[in-house]
Amino acid sequence: MSTLEPERATGTGTLIEEVPQTSHGDGDHERFAHYADKNKIMESALNGTPVVALCGKVWVPSRDPKKYPVCPLCKEIWEGMDGGDDDKGKGK
Repeated sequence: MSTLEPERATGTGTLIEEVPQTSHGDGDHERFAHYADKNKIMESALNGTPVVALCGKVWVPSRDPKKYPVCPLCKEIWEGMDGGDDDKGKGK
């Protein structure tokens, strides 16, 4: 067999076709209000620049965060920081 030819296997087998991952892993993040720096949220409102939440989600806040439950990961991180006052840093 030449080194330029692909190897051919004998026998039967199952061909498994990989399906590409179309999700970016942030589906659940869309269902929550996230905690982020208030100044960054205000800057985003003026400039449309993305904000990074405590949980790592990057988004441009455009919805009323009061309509959504708080992201459990953001809440856990916030509570672990300096007392975790609930009125600071919410944005969606």
